[in-house]
Amino acid sequence: VQLQASGGGLVQAGGSLRLSCAASGRTFSTYGMGWFRQAPGKEREFVAAISWSSAGTSYADSVKGRFTISGDNAKNAVYLQMNSLKPVDTAVYYCAVRTNPIAAMFERAYSYWGPGTQVTVSS
Repeated sequence: VQLQASGGGLVQAGGSLRLSCAASGRTFSTYGMGWFRQAPGKEREFVAAISWSSAGTSYADSVKGRFTISGDNAKNAVYLQMNSLKPVDTAVYYCAVRTNPIAAMFERAYSYWGPGTQVTVSS
């Protein structure tokens, strides 16, 4: 399975970006997809996830109300609409395919990861 993300870039605080990610290869029997991010000097953290079976979504508290995750199971694609961006949102954003039914916020729920896309928010 290979993932490719796009849509990152440089934006001013208060601005918006939309990230896209598509998975190719043997993507059957997956539970959904998610987004994580890693800021400089920090550990990677959960951002948002979508479940294919229920279409349910989950978010980190830090992005609730500002970010929206959506996806297309048939296309094995996931999107992250990021609004009201803040400098603290600056990070490399990773998309991932969830292959384990444990809670979507845990990295071990995901077996396949994209290379990451840089998001930089200037103040």
